[in-house]
Amino acid sequence: MNLKTMKTLYKKELNSYFKSPLGYVFLVIFLFAMGYLTFEPGRGSFFLMREASLSAFFRYIPFLFLFLVPAICMRMWAEERKSGTIEVLLSLPLSVKEAVISKFLASWTFLGLTLLGTIPMVMTVSYLGDPDVGPIVLGYLASLFIGGVLIAVSGFFSALTKNQVVSFILAVVVGYGLMMAGSPPVLDFLDTFLPQYFLEVFSSLSVLNHFESMERGVLGLHNVWFFGVFIVSWLYGSIVLLQENKAS
Repeated sequence: MNLKTMKTLYKKELNSYFKSPLGYVFLVIFLFAMGYLTFEPGRGSFFLMREASLSAFFRYIPFLFLFLVPAICMRMWAEERKSGTIEVLLSLPLSVKEAVISKFLASWTFLGLTLLGTIPMVMTVSYLGDPDVGPIVLGYLASLFIGGVLIAVSGFFSALTKNQVVSFILAVVVGYGLMMAGSPPVLDFLDTFLPQYFLEVFSSLSVLNHFESMERGVLGLHNVWFFGVFIVSWLYGSIVLLQENKAS
């Protein structure tokens, strides 16, 4: 791998989030929404439960990410294709695989920095009580994983179309489907025409189920493997699409 060129592209992409209003809008909306949903007395959550934990905090993260991540990633490749700069990018001494990985890691880093902005919530909970550190650490790790999946999905649809709005809508719809695959209403519907074996397989594909397993403080290798396979699979799809675009 051309690590030097990858590092240059990685820095360029990461800096772009802080040079455009979109990155700051994402930060403000996410941090405000998480603070409100976690601590707002009328809704819930933290004060109503009367326990020193961040379970309410992690409960909302996947659904905020579902809309916010595609919003910041819809331009990842769609803008490059629309402006024609993708030809310049792919003409650099950098393979398509390296470009996809660099852009993905830059977006993932930005998401990780955003999550770091919520550390004051952890400090608040620690001040008010004595929370179990294990579930909090695993909750953050699970948030990074589910964010990585949504970044990879959004990157795939951004590579698929030049239209950023279409990319956003497709990423949200597919992301929602991946999250809700194991929900009771979906399984009850599929149970009417699918055998039990297929229901179990379909349920195991639920991103939300694996997220909740880790958020409860259970770190299983199967969860890490699941998220890793999902991320790599969607990144591979982006590589295939962009290689076809390069060849044409």
